[in-house]
Amino acid sequence: MAMKSYQINAELLLKEYLLAGPLIPYTSITGGIFACKMVYDLTSLFSAVYFKSYSNLTNLQRIEWNNRAISTFHAVFITMMSLYFVFCSDLFSDQPHAGLVTFRSSALSTFALGVSAGYFIADLGMIIWFYPSLGGMEYVIHHSLSLIAVAYSMLTGEGQLYTYMVLISETTTPGINLRWYLDTAGMKKSKAYLLNGVVIFFAWFVARILLFIYLFYHVFLHQYQVKQMHSFGRLLALVVPVVLSVMNLMWFWKIFKGMKKTLAKRH
Repeated sequence: MAMKSYQINAELLLKEYLLAGPLIPYTSITGGIFACKMVYDLTSLFSAVYFKSYSNLTNLQRIEWNNRAISTFHAVFITMMSLYFVFCSDLFSDQPHAGLVTFRSSALSTFALGVSAGYFIADLGMIIWFYPSLGGMEYVIHHSLSLIAVAYSMLTGEGQLYTYMVLISETTTPGINLRWYLDTAGMKKSKAYLLNGVVIFFAWFVARILLFIYLFYHVFLHQYQVKQMHSFGRLLALVVPVVLSVMNLMWFWKIFKGMKKTLAKRH
């Protein structure tokens, strides 16, 4: 009975406060920032106890170690939500009676974007504060564009489908972070490091190359609906994916050359 009562109270809290229309932007962004802080602190405590190499890191390396845990947590969360909304949910399915796909949203879809916006605010703040230790100008550009697009889609309800399509590309982040952890732990010559590189190559190709091609194809098929969006929304829906695609191709080329170099050394 106590467990049932707790569940009912939790559901009421979720519906009446966290997912209450006017409060969603505030609760979700605040929740996203708070989650980042919590993951950062827990990672620091956990790593100090269970990873011997953590104590040997410099202060900046520890900060990056904890920061990458935040981005991994966000990547897992937003990838699951994005895959659900794009491929499983009926929210963005091609149903004529449901209205224009570019204007569809729900309390849950808006809340998830708010959490993501909170992450981009927190991570961008850290990147700027410790610049360039946590990433160069390309990371500032990437996070700034992502934050603007996610925040606009969350606040207006426009183009959420395309925002989630782009956010699926975050599925490559855990692999990238794992590669950094392996390198930092001195496991660059291990089989795990080699396998990680191969997985990153194919995951990047699917999530950041093929998926973006599908996004542009979807925009082309629904160009009439895209034209109904506000001018700034149309700009974001068209320009942001193009800029990110160019950056993805540049990074993909670097990944390809790195994997080729690593495989050549193995042979």
